[in-house]
Amino acid sequence: MPADGYLERLKRDGRIVVVGASLAGLRAAETLRTEGFAGTLTMVGDEPYEPYDRPPLSKGVLLGRTTPDHTALPRRTALEADWRLGTAATGLDMAAKRVRLADGEEVEYDRLLITTGVRARPWPHEGEAGLDGVFVLRTRDDATALHKRLVDGPRRVLVIGAGFTGSEIASACRERDIPVTVAERGAAPLVGALGGVVGAVAAELQREHGVDLRTGVMVTGLEGDSAGRVRAAHLSDGSSVEPDIVVVALGATRNTEWLAGSGLGAGPRGIACDAGCRAFDIRGIVTDDIFVAGDVARSPHPLFGYQFLSLEHWGNAVSQAETAAHNMLCASVDRRPHMWVPAFWSSQFGVNIKSVGVPSMGTELLISQGSLAERRFVGVYGYQDRVIGAVTFDQARWLPFYEHLIETTAPFPPSFPTVDRRPEGARSVPAEFPDPSVPTHGPTVTLSGYSPADRRMTFTPGRH
Repeated sequence: MPADGYLERLKRDGRIVVVGASLAGLRAAETLRTEGFAGTLTMVGDEPYEPYDRPPLSKGVLLGRTTPDHTALPRRTALEADWRLGTAATGLDMAAKRVRLADGEEVEYDRLLITTGVRARPWPHEGEAGLDGVFVLRTRDDATALHKRLVDGPRRVLVIGAGFTGSEIASACRERDIPVTVAERGAAPLVGALGGVVGAVAAELQREHGVDLRTGVMVTGLEGDSAGRVRAAHLSDGSSVEPDIVVVALGATRNTEWLAGSGLGAGPRGIACDAGCRAFDIRGIVTDDIFVAGDVARSPHPLFGYQFLSLEHWGNAVSQAETAAHNMLCASVDRRPHMWVPAFWSSQFGVNIKSVGVPSMGTELLISQGSLAERRFVGVYGYQDRVIGAVTFDQARWLPFYEHLIETTAPFPPSFPTVDRRPEGARSVPAEFPDPSVPTHGPTVTLSGYSPADRRMTFTPGRH
């Protein structure tokens, strides 16, 4: 059948399955409908809820400013979908074009979109992770349970990990006037994502807001009482903390285990796809009926040497989902590449932090505007004499300008003057990122080489 005829039939009578009832899954489904797909649309999700927004969970929900049931994502259009919620996908038969579900059913597809995202990495020691009072924060249920315990007024909260999520949780605790200890294996909060220079500013912010911040240490074990409640945490420096609540904020794990043995190029780093969101198989050959979008995807990016890039970013999930959905319904000549420049934001301790590009690739940092001491600045990251990323503390209005510098591979350090550049911005300094060979939960942007089938990855957050 000619390609045009097949695509017409696909749009009219085809079967599209979206595995992952997430932000990316919802926006992709809406795009499919608005671009003319009139066939059967099946939405598979492991949670019992329709797609909801995750950023408010670590911000508004923990502070009681909104409730988890008010985080549902708005609909752009009617979907007319078959929702399979509360039922995880457990396997994929690429040859038969079937997705196996946890309830034993199989769903057939003509096109498949995988948007399974990531889940919170749990505390690695199962017995300790099961203690009453030990939490992670990723889902609506996680936020509901943690908020309830914070309302009860714990004597102390321990947050393990000072990445963005851990820092936001600590900020919410202090805003509620709850004593909180943060244990971070790196030299400073946010060090894996923004480097040591900016991390030092984040450390000052936390301590000024009353956080008991412990850096350069690991939690080696959690201890429970006779009733199974967490009562103590032991640290690698020999000290201990006695919290009522422990929140494990050690980053995320990509949801790819259900694809084991399927032949798809999936592993701990995510699912490899091309710039048009088509998934690779384990041989490095691109498929034409399986697409990937959102946090679970890793795709080559021309701005970063065509290395595979994984992004845990809200805006990227939306943009990539829309691109994938468009390409699923198009002939090859009408497909478009996903070229989104990474961007991220966080609100903590009264400061609005935003970044663009891939700061964690940077080797040098220039404070081009404002001042680190005033916690109001723009930091520009350089890599191999070009601008690779930027971060702002309460200076977000300048980000589009720096995004343009990244897109045009502008030279580093930037040659232009700025009206508010201080003496500290006269020259660049080392950005002070940790050794990349040491596992870290910090970056929400991950470069993972050039192989679509590279599945080598280890993570060791606890005991050694």
